[in-house]
Amino acid sequence: MCGIVGYIGSGKAQGILIDGLKKLEYRGYDSAGIAIFDGETLIIKRTKGKIRDLEKILAKEPVKGSVGIAHTRWATHGKPSEENAHPHRVGPVAVVHNGIIENHIELRKWLESNGHEFSSETDTEIFAHLIEEKLKGGSSFLDSVLWALKQVSGSYAIVVINEDEPDKLIGARSGSPLILGLGEGEYFLASDIPAILSYTRNMVFLEDGDVVTLSRETVKIFDIEGKQVEREPKRITWDPGMAEKSGYKHFMQKEIFEQPRAIADTLTGRVFSDSGEIRFEYLNMSEDFAKKLQRITIVACGTSWHAGLVGRYYLEKFLRIPVDVELGSEYRYRDPVISDYHLVIGISQSGETADTIAGLKAGKERGARILSICNVIDSSVARMSDDVLYTHAGPEIGVASTKAFTTQIVTLYMLSLLLAKLRGDVDEIEVAEKIGDLLQVPSLVEKVLKQDPLIEKISQKYYKYQNFLYLGRHLNFPIALEGALKLKEISYIHAEGYPAGEMKHGPIALIDENLPVVAVATRSTVYEKIYNNIEEVKARNGEVIALASEGDKRIKDVANEIIYLPFSNEDLSPVINVIPLQLFAYHVAVNRGTDVDQPRNLAKSVTVE
Repeated sequence: MCGIVGYIGSGKAQGILIDGLKKLEYRGYDSAGIAIFDGETLIIKRTKGKIRDLEKILAKEPVKGSVGIAHTRWATHGKPSEENAHPHRVGPVAVVHNGIIENHIELRKWLESNGHEFSSETDTEIFAHLIEEKLKGGSSFLDSVLWALKQVSGSYAIVVINEDEPDKLIGARSGSPLILGLGEGEYFLASDIPAILSYTRNMVFLEDGDVVTLSRETVKIFDIEGKQVEREPKRITWDPGMAEKSGYKHFMQKEIFEQPRAIADTLTGRVFSDSGEIRFEYLNMSEDFAKKLQRITIVACGTSWHAGLVGRYYLEKFLRIPVDVELGSEYRYRDPVISDYHLVIGISQSGETADTIAGLKAGKERGARILSICNVIDSSVARMSDDVLYTHAGPEIGVASTKAFTTQIVTLYMLSLLLAKLRGDVDEIEVAEKIGDLLQVPSLVEKVLKQDPLIEKISQKYYKYQNFLYLGRHLNFPIALEGALKLKEISYIHAEGYPAGEMKHGPIALIDENLPVVAVATRSTVYEKIYNNIEEVKARNGEVIALASEGDKRIKDVANEIIYLPFSNEDLSPVINVIPLQLFAYHVAVNRGTDVDQPRNLAKSVTVE
């Protein structure tokens, strides 16, 4: 998982490339590097550490030039070090790469047998050696890159610069994202939109197998066989300021507070309470297929998997057909059973999650219809799907997902209602009522966010504890899982999410005054059950932090701390209830002094296995 930026034009490449890397640092931050042609030779600067460490080097030894490539790394092969940092150079060629070359061991042995000497532990260096090998034989720059790409198996997004042809960049992708930015007399390559959004809004989302050549005058896109192809540019409407912190201390904090807007944007133009109509622009499914639908499998990872668990409740409730929720990393290695009229739903914020993509491919190969829910237009997941439901969360920079999660749940709710309506399982009046509830969610989230000072105060009481247990039932069991995951991700505190009814089957042995228990106990059909579970915790001297509905005075008898939340339609309570858990994790992490936006060992989009 890495960040890539490439530039060719008349501007100062160093500043443009470093600015782009800063926008991509959430994609990798254990080392960084830059390669710029200064008019005479190719200058490479690399360092272990964060981009600020690279900036210090460049402040002392700036590099002039108007064409170059840059990279920020999250290690997959080789430890973080200057030697393993990108770009990797062999002869006149320097390469930056995101992805994994699965046959790198075999290729390395072959290259070494042909006299090549390696200077790093990385698989990426393979690309530079392969391209240089072909150039030595007299092949053109483009043909050398095309040949090298055919030798590798695995995933890649690469950008290549050649000292012998310094007025050209070549990029390629297969399984990892790469975006082409179209400017006036200048062109950009990047692994994600924010890196280049300050310079252009016109972008081409390269497809798997695309190879692009850039000069100052022209851009040409080829397939892997060297045949020229056309790709339609997209106009990006995101404001560059959306990718900045806007006065918040951290991106995660900003994104938590953006959720009312993100949810409203995800609903806008799609739901109509007066008519009970629901529309999705890229839902191509026929009414006949919806009526014959027999089974649904949801494939996702991490936070998106938790959203899928919530979605299962919606789909089974409204459609009355079996729904499975599968972890992409497990589903990809099974031989899944696909039935007739089987829908496989992939959920991925980035649309580039490798395990989710592999799971969707497994379903597609066996004849399932593929529907994806993602936040990035023209992402890999979107392009391989029969139907695409885009969330409109905007750029999510913080590694710990927040607004992507809530917009995924809202999208799953809309999808469930729409499919049920197409099947005749619900009528327009019922759908209209539920749409009315949906439209109230942004304002309810706004109310929850006003509890932030209280939640920060509670966090100051508990941030030194080393273990937490999160309990939930029914629709809010996945929210207990998500709350625990958020705490783990950014504060490095051990936390477990558990179905409250299972507490007596093991976890109750852990309960004492040193294990705070966070209980999702808002008004619901299972309120009495969760209340009884909280009583069991209190009977064992456990510390209880309870999420409760406004007006619940009874909860005071069993909870040490209470966060009161506005009541919503129970089906939509997961969206409301996760907000205070996001805030609690955030404030605990801040109190502990951890790197909230870039927690250790994690990256935003896991585009490799």
